[in-house]
Order: sequence, then C-alpha cells, then structure tokens
Amino acid sequence: MARKDYELGEAELAVVRVLWDHGPQTVREVMVRLHERGRKVAYTTVLTFLTRLESKGFVSSDKQDLAYVYRAKVSRESVTRSRVRSLMQQLYDGAPGPMVLQLIEDGRFTSEEIAQLRKLIRELES
Repeated sequence: MARKDYELGEAELAVVRVLWDHGPQTVREVMVRLHERGRKVAYTTVLTFLTRLESKGFVSSDKQDLAYVYRAKVSRESVTRSRVRSLMQQLYDGAPGPMVLQLIEDGRFTSEEIAQLRKLIRELES
C-alpha cells in the first residue's frame, strides 16, 4: 500500500487535534475548545477550517438536529507518521538514525520511555 502524506497547516492541525482529543464536535464546540487552548478564533473561521478539512478528506460531518457534527477521518498516528517522515526527509535526507539520535540527545524521557527505547533497540539487534 502506498504511503499517504497528510499535509496540514498549523491551524488545521489545531482543529483536527480537538477532534482527536474530544471526539465528534459541532463547530461551536470546536471553537470553545480552541479558545480553551488559547486560540481565539471566530465561529466563521472554525467553520471555514472544518469545511476545508472535509473537502480534503481529513474530517467528515453528519447533520444532527440543527447542527453539523464533525469527526476526524484520519488517525493521529497516520498524521504523525506522515509528518515525521516528511521532517526526516527534509532535515536528514530520509535517514532515521541521525534524527533519532538528535531526539534522544535533546529530549527528556521517563523511566518507562527509556525501558521502551531499550526494548526497541534489543528488537532491532535481533
């Protein structure tokens, strides 16, 4: 299966993140969630983003009562994978090793994350 690239702008991603984090939402509910996250956007702006995201295939909508309810059609994991792959290509010519090393050098990890990294390394060595 061919890999799909998910190109989302920062504001579009913020809208999709609301749907990932809170499930299906109306335009007004998305707007309130964005306000809670410090993004002061107008109702019409949120509606424009959701309409655009629906035309791109990232969200779908259903009419319930008087309002449309929007839900994410793509998973957080799919978008994350695509964006990391794109970043790896742009900054490291597609080589994952240097990118992983940079992340490890600059990051702070919990003991659980370190255990998971060790497990992945053992699996790679096998």
